[in-house]
Amino acid sequence: MPFVRPYVRSDGTPVRGHTRWAPGARREMTIFAVFGLAVLGFGNTSTADGTKSQPPTPSVTYPIRFDHTTNDAPQAALPHPTVSYPIRFETPARTAKPTPSVSYPIDLSALGGGR
Repeated sequence: MPFVRPYVRSDGTPVRGHTRWAPGARREMTIFAVFGLAVLGFGNTSTADGTKSQPPTPSVTYPIRFDHTTNDAPQAALPHPTVSYPIRFETPARTAKPTPSVSYPIDLSALGGGR
């Protein structure tokens, strides 16, 4: 919405500052409001017999527990370690850090390039 600053008309009548709808904005806002009301109206409708629709009630109790098993199979045994001593794995030998073959600052005249 543009704001119109206060001004004086050509006949001398002072006009206060006000806001004004842009051309076509009232029609668009009316269409938007009617659409919103229609969505709200259809979203809160009743069922055919006049009662409001309710979400289904859950027939399951959470958390689900399987206390009564019908399976006659034996329960799987828990795994146990087969050795009782620690197993040592070979670790790679440590190598010494390489020593640099270049000394700084580099003397370019020693390279033979006559720069």
